Amino acid sequence: MRRWLFSIRKLHAGVRRHTLLTTYITLLVLIPLAALTSHAFAHGPAGFWSAVTQPESVKALSITMACAGVATLINAVMGTVIAFVLVRDRSWVARFLEAVVDVPFALPTVVAGVTLMTLYGPNSPLHVTLANAWTGITVALLFVTLPFTVRAVEPVLESLTGDAEAASRTLGASTLRTFSSITLPSLLPAILTGASLSFARAIGEFGSVVFISGNRPFHTEVASSYIFMLSQSQNFDGAAAVSISLLVVALVILSGANLISKRLTERTS
Repeated sequence: MRRWLFSIRKLHAGVRRHTLLTTYITLLVLIPLAALTSHAFAHGPAGFWSAVTQPESVKALSITMACAGVATLINAVMGTVIAFVLVRDRSWVARFLEAVVDVPFALPTVVAGVTLMTLYGPNSPLHVTLANAWTGITVALLFVTLPFTVRAVEPVLESLTGDAEAASRTLGASTLRTFSSITLPSLLPAILTGASLSFARAIGEFGSVVFISGNRPFHTEVASSYIFMLSQSQNFDGAAAVSISLLVVALVILSGANLISKRLTERTS
């Protein structure tokens, strides 16, 4: 009888816990997404397609994808290198990087945008002007997405014992051969996860690029700026349609990366 009562109480607690979580996620995620989708398809699929395929929309999306892709590739490489330094190096340089690498997470993106504009704008103290150019957008995206790959790869590196690497070097393999054959396959799922998160974050970035991009239509206007422009002109349905297209791209990238990461993990385990 006591076991039966205990099972009933445990089941009841589980149901309450899941109900609370479902309600929380529904209020924070599902209802806003439903409202966004409703606006995006307010004029039917034809209206949605018309808003997404406007020449300015297509150009803004292409600029966004290109800059986000370049920033993701660079940070996938540099983030892995930084993670190696943080895990394998115990010098003051590593401790300094450990403290600094999360700054993009903590710093408001608008502040980052003002900072980048000050450094690389027309009055740059470094005499390097990146404003109103794709390079400036890419640098801004590099800044805000830096921590993703670092923090994804770092715990995997810490979990590696190093025995396989030591054995490889003992057998005469070079450092590059050891890394490509032993270390990299173990890190690939984490690198892919960090890169997909970076890309998903980059395509929706607004604060850090709004100043340095210049928001020139058909030249340096990114999707987030275009969405803001549409909302300012009271075209909320068009803004929702472009927003949904970004959301779909992000979900596809994240889902694909998650599937590939699982398969790579199964191969290396």
